[in-house]
Amino acid sequence: MCDGPRLAGCRILLVEDNFLLAMEIEGVLSGQGCIVLGPVGTIEQALVLLEGETGPDAAVLDVDLQGRLVTPVAAALLARGVPFVLVTGYADPQLGALELQGSRRLDKPVSGPELLRTLDQLLTPG
Repeated sequence: MCDGPRLAGCRILLVEDNFLLAMEIEGVLSGQGCIVLGPVGTIEQALVLLEGETGPDAAVLDVDLQGRLVTPVAAALLARGVPFVLVTGYADPQLGALELQGSRRLDKPVSGPELLRTLDQLLTPG
């Protein structure tokens, strides 16, 4: 569970198929003391991590994973009550899937401070 300053100790699932972007986001999260689950680049890998003993507090999801929408992962997170933010170049109407529409979304390329601010908001009760 999250504790300490800002996001320290938060378990964040990172689903991103672009290696360089995944490493950049992982660095930003780790720099704040987050425990990064992943990064993983496929829906199947993400779903395996969700089944782990201790699930994530939140998730960062790339919308398009090798030509497939991340919808199954979003649906699994919604079912577990885990908040997530989408990192994408798509506009809301292009997202199509109900699980993705209206979700918090950050445009690529994502800025570290904006990502941290968004996760902090997602994880702050109220």
